[in-house]
Amino acid sequence: MPATSPAHHQRRRRRTNRLLVTAAGLVAAGALAAAALPGSASADETKGAPAHSGRYQDVQLLSFNDLHGNLEPPAGSAGRVTELQHDGTTKTIDAGGVEYLATHLRQAREGNRYSVTAAGGDMVGASPLLSGLFHDEPTIEALNQLDLDVTAVGNHEFDEGAAELARLQHGGCHPTEGCYTDEEFGGADFPYLAANVLDDRTGKPVLDPYWVWKKNGVKVGFIGVTLEATPDIVSAEGVKGLSFKDEVETIDKYAKVLQRKGVKSIVALIHEGGFPASSAYNYDCDAPGAGDGISGPIAQIAENVSPQVDALVTGHTHNAYVCTVPDPAGKPRMVTSAASFGRLYTDTTLTYDRATGDIARTAVKSANHVVTRDVPKAPDMTALIDKWNTLAAPIGNRPIGYITGDINRDGTESPLGDLIADAQLEYARKLDAETDLALMNPGGIRAPLTYAAKAGEGDGVVTYAEGFTVQPFANTVNLQDFTGAQLIQILKEQVSGANEAAPKILQISSGLTYTLDLTKTGADRVVTDSIRLNGSAIDPAATYRVAANSFLAGGGDGFPTLGQGGNDLVGEDDLTALEQYLTANSSADNPLAPPKADRITVVD
Repeated sequence: MPATSPAHHQRRRRRTNRLLVTAAGLVAAGALAAAALPGSASADETKGAPAHSGRYQDVQLLSFNDLHGNLEPPAGSAGRVTELQHDGTTKTIDAGGVEYLATHLRQAREGNRYSVTAAGGDMVGASPLLSGLFHDEPTIEALNQLDLDVTAVGNHEFDEGAAELARLQHGGCHPTEGCYTDEEFGGADFPYLAANVLDDRTGKPVLDPYWVWKKNGVKVGFIGVTLEATPDIVSAEGVKGLSFKDEVETIDKYAKVLQRKGVKSIVALIHEGGFPASSAYNYDCDAPGAGDGISGPIAQIAENVSPQVDALVTGHTHNAYVCTVPDPAGKPRMVTSAASFGRLYTDTTLTYDRATGDIARTAVKSANHVVTRDVPKAPDMTALIDKWNTLAAPIGNRPIGYITGDINRDGTESPLGDLIADAQLEYARKLDAETDLALMNPGGIRAPLTYAAKAGEGDGVVTYAEGFTVQPFANTVNLQDFTGAQLIQILKEQVSGANEAAPKILQISSGLTYTLDLTKTGADRVVTDSIRLNGSAIDPAATYRVAANSFLAGGGDGFPTLGQGGNDLVGEDDLTALEQYLTANSSADNPLAPPKADRITVVD
């Protein structure tokens, strides 16, 4: 049975005391209106009356997902959200940064005596240098200070394996790098939940499967799972010795466990997501004419998870939505996601019925809110960032290149994707001059390169920290031989097999061109006759030397053919390749212009 240790309680008490001090002086912000049900506690009742007054009690559920260690405000498009206006137009808003997230959450909690904060996974992993350089200890410290109560694991929590995840949960200094400060790392004050991640040796979850929040007789259970397909998108070493089980079957199993324990109000934290019809965070996907609301894996999960579960907090796709999806009994159920990188948070009102112990689902309300940067910074978060920046600055502030403008990662083919592929090709040719081309997975490009100056640099300067933020995985650059037929198959796997529903378009090095016809379906979307290397058609019988990062070279991201290459040669990490390319091809006097992104012709 999941338990909470005395040390955990002591850390939580210390954290509560910190919050009482650091929250002082913050301006109150309006929270969601309480559901107007007979017997629900009024504002006066919550101030003076006994906490158990009335049959119905509103519980505030604050949630976010996919923070990925973004403690400082994310740069460029990664730090903006789209807002739908009343006249149907949209505008973008700068958002994110843990100093602002802390202020917004603390303001939202004011006046809500029953408030719990949960997350949908990927709190760490693929993090900027400020967190990633220290194996995400800074982010865990920040989440402790944010008063996070519980989170599911995401796929990125396994980037460094189960042992490292256990260290983040329980504490202790890094096994090879030791302690980064004078104090030993204390671990997370909140539980990570991993109900569907089993240790192959024991057959049991590697961390607690569920957790119960309790206050004055109100009980809400949380079950945490990550996507079953985690092994397909994490390095083999990261998931070694683990099995990932079906999300629906696992949630249903532990919903029954919680029901037997008398916990009838249940929230599932699911690191799997969907795709809304609009990119605007405030799009009403339940409005008449809004279509199916959300599509993708989470829609099927939401339609099949037991009706015993009252709400689903999701993530993974980095999209924003607040939708109702009917459960198997046909009853509407809230499904939410708060985009990524701390740009949004979700405020959900769960109306708890003390007579039944369940959630009165007809009264559930929810909305996403922007983590704007026009509020006071939380002083304790500023101090935390300053502490870790002092340690990271000697490494992070070193210039590695110069650019003439923003180099973005957006689009089917992106300028930054082209640049990274070119960097890996140039690096690979230093190892083997016969290398023909390079391929880069779009999911491995975590942020744009921005022209505007940050503290300690000038306009157009690319620092090591910025490069690290773009490519934080420490994948090696691997060289392999493939036949022309295999190369054609690799390109077709972008839009077929595991990638048919949600294509993953590889970023390609200079010299490789082809046409992507989106009017067709499946593998036919890659027009075989159009594939050219330096102007010549691909010969199915010829051998081609291909560079790709180690994740792709292992068949990751739904590219099984990339795991079948021969004559392997392993180079240094991909960030080294990017740094060497920028250093060799740019200078303060001759900065690098963004590539044109004209290698893939898209027909739609």
